[in-house]
Amino acid sequence: MSSHSSPVPQGPAPHVIDPAGGCPHALNARLRAEHGAVAEVVLPGGFPGAVVLGHDALKEFLAHPEVAKSARHFPALRDGTIPADWPLRVFADAQGMHTADDADHRRLRGLVGKAFTIRQVERLRPRVEELTAELLDDLGRAAAGSPDGTADLYEHFALPLPMNVICELLGVDPEHRGRLHHLTNQVVIATDLTPAEKMAALRELMALTATIAAARAADPGEDLTSALIAAREDDGDRLTEVELIGTMRLMLVAGHETTLNLVVNAVRALCAHRDQLALVLEGKATWSDVMDETLRWDTPVSWFPFRYPTRDLTVGGTVIPGTPVLAGYSAAGRDETFHGPDADRFDLTRPTAARSLAFGHGAHYCTGAPLARLEATIALERLFTRFPDLDLAVPDAELPYQNSFISNNVRSLPVRLSPR
Repeated sequence: MSSHSSPVPQGPAPHVIDPAGGCPHALNARLRAEHGAVAEVVLPGGFPGAVVLGHDALKEFLAHPEVAKSARHFPALRDGTIPADWPLRVFADAQGMHTADDADHRRLRGLVGKAFTIRQVERLRPRVEELTAELLDDLGRAAAGSPDGTADLYEHFALPLPMNVICELLGVDPEHRGRLHHLTNQVVIATDLTPAEKMAALRELMALTATIAAARAADPGEDLTSALIAAREDDGDRLTEVELIGTMRLMLVAGHETTLNLVVNAVRALCAHRDQLALVLEGKATWSDVMDETLRWDTPVSWFPFRYPTRDLTVGGTVIPGTPVLAGYSAAGRDETFHGPDADRFDLTRPTAARSLAFGHGAHYCTGAPLARLEATIALERLFTRFPDLDLAVPDAELPYQNSFISNNVRSLPVRLSPR
């Protein structure tokens, strides 16, 4: 018998997150193969965390009663372990519906949710259709005026549609909208900025949001910001100033970035799978099918921070200690154990697509899901009805990805509206 003891088996090393992000799918497949449904990660700054990658594990985790959204369950944030300029503090320090638990969450969600019922969203349909028509005209003019007959669908269509809708809903004056997109992108989406850049953008975004709120307080209208300022529940409660700014920031980001990504990713998918586009144009599949499959196959959000286990939890066979956890939406969407061995294939006839977790699950299910579906469905139907031969002007593999491990999108989408 050898005098040497056998080495203790070690699991795979934690994955060190690249702040530059990029296309997540190859990484997700590798991590699922190496780690299973949950992977330990090293967050930017060198702090430990985890990401939930499997569909069933993520569904369980998102609705688990011992998983919180409030950063008061993240002690390292308060005890000096994590510095004040940590770039991901913006997610932990934010105050609003998305970082509240239990009664606080129900109170804030109740105030906001009235604007996003299916009935209320349907009232926006005529305006969404009107904006879509205007932007398609703009896209056509941009292509006609360019030397090579191409236009950036991101800039002329996919971004301004949801940005204008959410800003009109919130009562944001047009002159602020371009700056708001830039700032929300820097604060929430870009994960490769320096701490100083991130903090400067956050300060400006908070100041601009406060300016918008003050304008609506002074001159209330029929917009959601005015309603939130005036809203009181039966017990006389209302949003605090911090909650108001946090809630507005959440709605500005979630109300346009995710829909922008959904439209862009759906266009890319349909251009790369002309047989699937033909199914829709021939009436053999619906634009709702396109929504569901895009949300699964190339979901707008990749890894979203943060949730906090209030004790050590076993999820997907892995113990998650009390560290911040990322929800791996893009990984769960292509999890072969749930979606089958062809999970990497874009297939509008797939029966499980509608069960993706792209809008979340449980108490924090996305309030704006009906609006996102309405906007994206109208946008895609009108786009391909008007330009059925639309195609990418450069190979998909050459499109520049967002510098983000949170957002799953490219930075531009050059298209040709008709064959050369």
